[in-house]
Amino acid sequence: MVHASSARGLKNRTWRASVRKSFREIYQADSEGWELSKDLRSHLGHLESELQFLSTLTGISIRHYSKKTEDLTSTEMTEKSVKKVLQRHRLSGDCHMITFQLEFQLLEIQNEESLSSVITDLSIIMEPTEYSELSEFVSRAEERRDLFMFFRSLHFFVEWCEYRKRTFKRFKGLFLTTPLLPAPSINLAHFMTVIHSWTLAALPSQNPHYEKYPEAVHLSEGASSSCMGIRSPSRPGFELVIVWRIQIDEEGKVLPKLDLLTKVPLQALELDKNGVIETAPLSFRTLLGVLGIEATLESLIKSLHTEASN
Repeated sequence: MVHASSARGLKNRTWRASVRKSFREIYQADSEGWELSKDLRSHLGHLESELQFLSTLTGISIRHYSKKTEDLTSTEMTEKSVKKVLQRHRLSGDCHMITFQLEFQLLEIQNEESLSSVITDLSIIMEPTEYSELSEFVSRAEERRDLFMFFRSLHFFVEWCEYRKRTFKRFKGLFLTTPLLPAPSINLAHFMTVIHSWTLAALPSQNPHYEKYPEAVHLSEGASSSCMGIRSPSRPGFELVIVWRIQIDEEGKVLPKLDLLTKVPLQALELDKNGVIETAPLSFRTLLGVLGIEATLESLIKSLHTEASN
């Protein structure tokens, strides 16, 4: 009996020890799980902050993303310690008002000494926009499979579009100009003198406040227009048109291109013996190099506005 009781006591102690050990292991596993979960949440929060920073910095937001991986490593490659993996990525997002979808394949080849990656296929789908310049650029980026060029050029293209819109809106403005007097008879010689005068316009520092000219400035397609018309209310039939294109060259560099078109009556062209109207576009480009875009447009609009007011 004594031996049986001792055996049962030993068995109970062993069982309790085993239970305590199991609880300790479960608690330790739970603690490690909580710590892992805590670290994972912290890491995800850090990644979200970085993604938000990049979105703010570049204006590009990624909305959806997925990835599939396929192991292309053959038996022969395995024997040579070579690993070959094909990744298929899909993502969609936007850059301000332009939305896009991307699909690309990334081939990774790894051996004992190095790891190389190359994009083997790139497909870009963009929602229809009024920016015709983008279609040719997208085709070029797909052909070169250049993902970095696509994102970089898209960012700067949108920045220039936004700048053009802000500039046109500034000159169209919300402030009313001084009411204009009834249009006098056309003075062709004086008008040609005005066109010539803006090559001698004051620098921006001498006139830091940009005025608004809602009566003189016309945007045929609203603020998003690529053209701005400038009309002289006192000179019917005369109009200067600023054509502001945004071009993307072969290397993906984004450049603004501004040109001046003149719309004048045939009579004015016949009286322009010095070729002032004919050389106006060249003078306009020269002024752009000296004053910059906004100051050049300001001087041109102001010349016609002052002439009309006088």
